Amino acid sequence: MLTITAITERWPVAGAFIISRGSKRHVDVVVVSVSDGSFTGRGEGTPIYYHGETADGCVEAVRARAASADPLTRASLLHTMPAGAARNALDCALWDLEAQQAGVPVWELAGLPLPKPLVSAFTISLGAPDAMEADARALSHLPLLKLKLAGDGDAERVAAVARGAPNARLIVDANEAWAGRNVVAEAEALASLGVEMIEQPVRAGDEAALEGVIGPVPWCADESCQTRASLAECAGRFQAINIKLDKAGGLTEAIALDREARERGFDIMVGCMLGTSLGIGPAFLIAQTARWVDLDGAALLAGDRKNAFMFAGGLLKPPVLP
Repeated sequence: MLTITAITERWPVAGAFIISRGSKRHVDVVVVSVSDGSFTGRGEGTPIYYHGETADGCVEAVRARAASADPLTRASLLHTMPAGAARNALDCALWDLEAQQAGVPVWELAGLPLPKPLVSAFTISLGAPDAMEADARALSHLPLLKLKLAGDGDAERVAAVARGAPNARLIVDANEAWAGRNVVAEAEALASLGVEMIEQPVRAGDEAALEGVIGPVPWCADESCQTRASLAECAGRFQAINIKLDKAGGLTEAIALDREARERGFDIMVGCMLGTSLGIGPAFLIAQTARWVDLDGAALLAGDRKNAFMFAGGLLKPPVLP
């Protein structure tokens, strides 16, 4: 008999996290524990705000699933809960529990590669070009920067960041802000400044606007790619997908999404929402073979959990456990 608990936690952001849709000064997460009486697995999910998810709603969803008569297994979650943060937290808690029961790490149980430190992007929030240049200058020692964009003035923002951090690789997230624009012209301007990938230039649901549109660098689907069911709509429109465990609804679906996307010829990015190292941990495992890694969600917080991931010099390292 498994005992399942779900709670919410609030974690302050270091400063503010600003994108085209608004800013955040804290993040609310749902933390799930699953115990068999001897071992306790834990998982964390960050509600997907653009889906209308809330931490309290995720807690209610986990508790409702716990009260169900359906057997609680990772396989059953795929059919009894929708993708999202609640399923992610519960799925990852089950992975953690099963790994402890088996006496092996999660990566081994999942058949994933032995984890190693990874170069991860660090995000520069949306702002005026001079502010983004100042941020870039302070981060110029990092090898990979990710810029949040908004449409108007994006080339000026990227040029400013390139001045501030001339040796850094650059990727950008348009956050759906290029709707109605000449996306190829926008992309060519950014590519000339060193940008190597552009995330979600059009609105989710408007993927057809990219049908057959080849830019100078890959288009990467974020909001347009949630689970394996999204891949058909992304084919012929995006060259890469961003896998986030909260979107996929857990490590189980993320592993399957990674496998099928590669079979279809997509490049892989592994990203995250804002959240602590508890949520970053499972994503770090699947990010081992990704082309781009963007797992700075915990590094953007004012504080983190004990045994936190280390982010230094652009390298993300797992915690050293006692």
